[in-house]
Amino acid sequence: MPHHSLLKCRDLFFLFVLLSQAAFAKTAVISVCNSCDINSLKKAISIATAGDTILVQKGEYKEYNIVIDKPLTIKGIDYPLIDGQDKGEIIRIAADHVTLDGLYIVNVGTSYTSDHAAIRVVRSAHFLIQNVVLERLFFGIYVEKSSNGKVYHNKIIGDAQDEYNSGNGIQLWYSKNIEVTQNIVKKVRDGIYLEFSDHIIIDNNESSNNLRYGLHFMFSNDDLYTNNTFENNGAGVAVMFSKRIKMLRNTFRKNWGTASFGLLLKEINDAEISGNTFEENTVAINIEGSNRVQYSSNHFIRNGYAIKVLGACYTNTFEGNNFLYNSFDVSYHSRLNDNVFKNNYWSEYTGYDLDNNGIGDVAYRPVKLFSYVVNKTPEAIILMRSLFIDLIDFSEKVSPVFTPNNLQDATPQMKQYQ
Repeated sequence: MPHHSLLKCRDLFFLFVLLSQAAFAKTAVISVCNSCDINSLKKAISIATAGDTILVQKGEYKEYNIVIDKPLTIKGIDYPLIDGQDKGEIIRIAADHVTLDGLYIVNVGTSYTSDHAAIRVVRSAHFLIQNVVLERLFFGIYVEKSSNGKVYHNKIIGDAQDEYNSGNGIQLWYSKNIEVTQNIVKKVRDGIYLEFSDHIIIDNNESSNNLRYGLHFMFSNDDLYTNNTFENNGAGVAVMFSKRIKMLRNTFRKNWGTASFGLLLKEINDAEISGNTFEENTVAINIEGSNRVQYSSNHFIRNGYAIKVLGACYTNTFEGNNFLYNSFDVSYHSRLNDNVFKNNYWSEYTGYDLDNNGIGDVAYRPVKLFSYVVNKTPEAIILMRSLFIDLIDFSEKVSPVFTPNNLQDATPQMKQYQ
C-alpha cells in the first residue's frame, strides 16, 4: 500500500477516536436527591442532554407524568421510591436508547378510559427496563409500537380484586423483537399480555396468582416461550389466532377452576409445544381449531383432562409424551380424526410386551366413552370410579361407537420418559 494511503487511514482512525472521545466527554452524570438542587426526576430530565446518566439517590419522590423524551440512562441507588399518588401514569418513555434501572414505583392511578401504567414505552427502540419493582398499580409495564427492547428482571406485584378495575402486569401491543425475561408478575389481571406483537422472546418468567391468565396473547406470530412458570392463575395461558409459536420447557401448574386450563389453544397453526410440564390443572391443554401442531416430550401429571380436543383440529402429532394419572388422558368431540398419537407413555395402559422391546404389543385407545358422557352431562362425574363406568369404557374399547376408532397409540411405551 502507498505511504500516503497509510497516512490517510491513520488520520481517519485518529479523527474517529477524537470524535468518539468528544461525544463521550459531552455526556454528564446528574444526581437527584431530596436535599439536592435537583430534587426531582422531572427536573433532571429537563436539564439533561442526550446520552446523560441520571442517578436517583435513595429517598421518596412524589411524581407522576414523567416523560423521558431523549436517550438517557436513569439508575436508582438503593431503590428510590417514585410515588405517583394515584394521579395517573408515572413514567413514559418516548425516545430511543432509554434505560430504566433500579426504581421502586408505586400508586398508579386507576382509570376506566385510559390504561394508566407505571411505565409506558411509546414508539421507542433499543430500550431497557430492568431491576424495577412495581406495586399498587393499574397496568405495570405497557409497551406499544416499540421494538428491539428488553424487559428484564423486574418484580410486578398488583392488588387486583376484580377484572374490570385492574390491568395487566406486562403488556405488549403492536411491538416486535422484544425480550421479556426473568420477571415475577403476580396479582394482576393478565400476568403477561401480547397483541399484534411478533418475534417476542418470553423466557424464565414467573406468572402466578393472577385473576385471569398467566399469559394471554392474540394475533402474535413467530414468538418463543421458554422456561416460564404459570401457576395458580384464573385460567393459565391462552394462545389465540397466532402462527409459528414455540412453547418449550414451561411449567403449567395448579390452574384450577370450573372453566380453567393450563393452556388454551384457539386457531393456532404450525406450532411446537415440547418439553413442558402440565401438573394438576383442570384441563392441561384445551384445543380448538388448531392444526399442524407438534406436541412432544411433555409431561401430563394428575390433571382432570390432559388433552381436550373440541373440534376442527387436524394434522397434529402427539409423540413421546408422558400421560401420568390423569382423570382423562384424551377427550375428543368429533368422530373424524387424522391426528397422530405415537410412542407415548400412558399410566392407564394395561397391555403387555411379550417381545420385550419396550413397546406395548396392544394399541392403546386413550379416549374413554365416559369422557364423552361427562362432556354431555357434567353431573355424571360423580360416577367416575364405579364398576358401571369401567364396563362401558371396556365395551367402547372393544367396539367403538361414539369415539374415533382410529384414535389410538399403536406404539405405547412400557416405561415412562424421564
